[in-house]
Amino acid sequence: MKRIRFFFLVMGVLAFQPTFSQNSTYKTENVVLITLDGLRWQELFKGADSLFIDDTGMIKSAGSLLSDFWHEDPMVRRQLLLPFFWNTIAIQGQIYGNRAHGNRVNNANSMWFSFPGYNEVLCGFADDERINSNAKINNPNVTFLEYLNQNPEYQGKVFAFGSWDVFPYIVNEERSGVPVNAGFDKAEGNDLTDVEKTINRLQSEIRGPWGGVRLDPFTHHFAMETMKKHKPRVTYIAYGETDDWAHDNEYDQYLWSARQTDAHIREIWDFIQSDPQYKDKTTMIITTDHGRGTNKSSWRSHGSSIPIAGEIWIAAIGPDTPPGGEMKTPGQWQSAMIARTIFQLLGMEYPDPKAFPAVKEMVR
Repeated sequence: MKRIRFFFLVMGVLAFQPTFSQNSTYKTENVVLITLDGLRWQELFKGADSLFIDDTGMIKSAGSLLSDFWHEDPMVRRQLLLPFFWNTIAIQGQIYGNRAHGNRVNNANSMWFSFPGYNEVLCGFADDERINSNAKINNPNVTFLEYLNQNPEYQGKVFAFGSWDVFPYIVNEERSGVPVNAGFDKAEGNDLTDVEKTINRLQSEIRGPWGGVRLDPFTHHFAMETMKKHKPRVTYIAYGETDDWAHDNEYDQYLWSARQTDAHIREIWDFIQSDPQYKDKTTMIITTDHGRGTNKSSWRSHGSSIPIAGEIWIAAIGPDTPPGGEMKTPGQWQSAMIARTIFQLLGMEYPDPKAFPAVKEMVR
């Protein structure tokens, strides 16, 4: 499923130095972190790719996507593809990574595939020496989820959900104690809701096309039910379909999945804004684990053999994130900065000395 490559990248100097002192004035009490596996920044900022949109080798029927995803203006195209990003986050939050403006977001790791990418997002630093494959080996590093779950204030209030069955190892569920529902896991417990029982049954009956990745709606609805029932303080949701459809060279399914995930994220945000525990007290951060190529061959792949596969993006919305919209300030950001940013939003100092600085602009 994931492409593994090896390459060494000299990272640039980070553009900003943060303030790490605790700030009791932050309004953020809850965090929802979301990742879309392998979604390119090109689609995020320009919508459907003109090179791929009508290619019968990548879509089932010529012209079938034009009415839904195509417009000559890329600003319109991106709204057609990701309406929540561009009608809500772009107004109320911030979106980083449009390289046309010199606003660059990159992986700090040099692997440019999934396990190293997720380790970087969740732990706050790259670890190319030890995290250099997608093998189901427990992560030796401590994620920010584990740090929070060890804190009495957050213990038992941290949950993770993923479509890929490697996430229990990435989060190191065994050591961290963070419940991870991933792959083809079902909801468990004696207090299952009717919705959870239905999702359990449907997941058994509806098999996706991949052996280690379930369809994203199952991941999404398991996460939504947990948020409604258990009200976690920190929720991590990792959608996976976009990467797998891309590996399969099915650009139509890649676009449909991206739009559906946008709708899922809107549903999460609408729930957040309707619930007293979450409303105006929750920050949502969205990113991806890696990029991918740009031509009809390389777009299917990523890893160090694809020179631009480390180009990614980050978005954020919440009470402590100023409404900057599409960020056009030239500079360099890394996904390694996310863990420290989350701790700063929660008024805490991140405990790992290897962690990158926070994304200062995301924090009011």
